Amino acid sequence: MTIPTRPWWKDSTVYQIYPSSFLDSNGDGLGDIPGIVSKIDYLASLGIDVIWLSPMYDSPQHDMGYDISDYEAVYPPYGTVADIETLISACHSRGMKLILDLVVNHTSDEHKWFQESRSSKDNAKRDWYIWRPAKYNEKGERMPPNNWRSFFSGSAWAWDEHTQEYYLHLFATQQPDLNWENPATRQAIYDSAMKFWLDKGVDGFRVDTVNMYSKGTELPDAPIIDEGIFEQPASGLFCNGPRMHEFLREMNTQVLGKYDAMTVGELPHTPDPAHVLRYIGSGDKQLDMVFQFDIVDLGIGHTHKYEYQGYKLPELKAVVAKWQSFIEGSDGWTTAFCENHDQGRSVSRFASDAPEWRERSAKMLALMMCALTGTLFIYQGQEIGMINAPASWPIEDYKDIESINYYNSVAARTNNDPEALDRVMKSIQILGRDHARIPMQWDDSPYAGFTTKKDGAWMRVHDEYRSINVASQISNPKSVLNFWKKMLKVRKEYRELFIHGAFEAYDMDDEKTFVFGKRIGESRAIVVLNFTGVEQEFKRPGVGGKWELLAGNVEGVDGTEGKLSPWEGRIYLVK
Repeated sequence: MTIPTRPWWKDSTVYQIYPSSFLDSNGDGLGDIPGIVSKIDYLASLGIDVIWLSPMYDSPQHDMGYDISDYEAVYPPYGTVADIETLISACHSRGMKLILDLVVNHTSDEHKWFQESRSSKDNAKRDWYIWRPAKYNEKGERMPPNNWRSFFSGSAWAWDEHTQEYYLHLFATQQPDLNWENPATRQAIYDSAMKFWLDKGVDGFRVDTVNMYSKGTELPDAPIIDEGIFEQPASGLFCNGPRMHEFLREMNTQVLGKYDAMTVGELPHTPDPAHVLRYIGSGDKQLDMVFQFDIVDLGIGHTHKYEYQGYKLPELKAVVAKWQSFIEGSDGWTTAFCENHDQGRSVSRFASDAPEWRERSAKMLALMMCALTGTLFIYQGQEIGMINAPASWPIEDYKDIESINYYNSVAARTNNDPEALDRVMKSIQILGRDHARIPMQWDDSPYAGFTTKKDGAWMRVHDEYRSINVASQISNPKSVLNFWKKMLKVRKEYRELFIHGAFEAYDMDDEKTFVFGKRIGESRAIVVLNFTGVEQEFKRPGVGGKWELLAGNVEGVDGTEGKLSPWEGRIYLVK
């Protein structure tokens, strides 16, 4: 088979690094850029092609760096711009790429742009952010311009006493939204947040909240779906706005089209595949690919994320099938992932973190992910099977603004009702963003080898770091780490089939097993997965030919067995 010429990012495996939690090189308790540089060979040995670095920009850190005060500087505890240049060189010298997080829906309220904007209503940068006058209710009380709810609880509007107006913040109050309607704002974003880094050799961007830049100008109230509360979810009003595609085309024309840059957009609240294809069609030059969050949103609450409701396996299967198949017959591209910095750990979410099944179920998920079409994204620690913090952790051990704000809002609303707060804690223990931000577990020395600081890391390390760490797995051929290495090699050896093949789903209503196929030309593979802790039979799809076991996560299986052990996964080639 002749392999067509493709963009480099299609066949790549991307590894996401969260700077604060990867490795502390100077003993201050916080991860840093030199720490990442020291582990480049580890990542290269894993089989990684691209590193995605979460925000490392200068920031007051109200939202872990997603509140940027200077796009052209590095948060001092992480290092310097020169350190990023060293990291770029370290990646490139090993044939790897580096992409950064592009966070341009909002800045920090400490960014010089916003400081000027809020200085007076007449300032030249006043219109660089979204300001509105107050409304007043029938009692004459001052009210926000509309009822939009912030993602971090409470109103999406903050009152500025100095200029007597509200500014919009879809996230924290310290994260005012930029006004993309203003051409001068857009040009400043392109120059400061994009060209500055692309000219230093960065290979592209993961684009944060990429469908929220265009909000229209009317900003109407959201429908009331959460009775008894003023603030309402409003994603249908501020996502995928009227000029969204125009803005992205301009971004490509002005900046990205002049570089061989990769883009992957964070595209929440966009369930329609036809609409998603508008963003990623290669002929339209907007984004190369996007993250669809249906898989990591499984089980979240309808009115608020931290009201966990659970899910059944057919729901997961339907999500995978939907976003594996939607690009067929199009010029679009897709992604494969089940973890990132905003989610609970996949082993705890989708498999079993019980001690007897943790390693096997982590391998099963690795096998599944490596068989999926699209660019594969792995999150730090996923390769060693890191799991969620235990249920014994109190709210005081969590750091994330989203979890803490919601817990506090429920406490205030219910007068600290123990049952209500217990429900919130159970949801946070499954869904909390902090589970992905727990320091990376390198070895069994104090604080998991993450830091040499005597009183520990910036965040509590996982209780199980002595049994789940890189050092113990490198030399163990049966470890989760070495299974990931093996599966990434298999994925690349059979790249046409696994990375580019068409997805075929079977027996979608089965609540115990997940069986799917991959096909390209005459080549076929069948993947069989047991998503339970007990033995299961699986139905062989009616696919002709000889079945040959290519990979599996249970030792001593010859491939002829019609039953799957607990959390077992296999890949068959059909010839």
